[in-house]
Amino acid sequence: MNRVALDLGIIQIYWYSLMIFLGVLVACIFIFRETRKQNINEDFMLNLIFYSVVFGLIGARAYYVAFNWSYYSTHLLEILEVWNGGLAIHGGIFAGLLWIIFYTKKYKISTLKILDIAVVGLMIGQCIGRWGNFFNQEAYGPVTTLAYLEQEMIPQFIINGMKILGEYHIPTFYYESLWNINGFIILLLVRNCKKIKNGQLTGIYLIWYSLGRFYVESLRMDSLM
Repeated sequence: MNRVALDLGIIQIYWYSLMIFLGVLVACIFIFRETRKQNINEDFMLNLIFYSVVFGLIGARAYYVAFNWSYYSTHLLEILEVWNGGLAIHGGIFAGLLWIIFYTKKYKISTLKILDIAVVGLMIGQCIGRWGNFFNQEAYGPVTTLAYLEQEMIPQFIINGMKILGEYHIPTFYYESLWNINGFIILLLVRNCKKIKNGQLTGIYLIWYSLGRFYVESLRMDSLM
């Protein structure tokens, strides 16, 4: 599978980077639209989103590198090569959360209210970003058969992409992406309820995402991305 989406000669744009970018972009659009509906200061939210993305990406990379330090300790320059894969969502969420807590406390705005706005965009962003793993042929499960994948009604192009070194693998990235899109729909529906309280959307996100990760992690052959 060709990992390069666009080759400009000097610069190459990888599918992994492109999918991460699209995930972040769509997440930010949903977050900013809800910000306007709730009449939250736009400058405040723009700064919050911008630095959440920056710290989130740094945290995601730092987490991945830390748990693969035996390799990166002898390949220091590769730490910066995020286009080759290696972003751990756990680190990104943690770093972004710390920034949101700090920033909302600084301006005395409800942290839970902001998190409720953020998690809806975060869920759809994670759904899209997972496809970067597909193009890198990573975040897959154990060896399986072609018949099993076809039985699961998995699209043929995904099946083809999950044939790695001559063997078919379970596409756990695909399972997680589907789980996240369903979670996104649930969050949108719940958000429209009039009696929703601050923090409830965040709670639903944490429960839904944790259940999905628990299942996916039980199948994956790697564990940090």
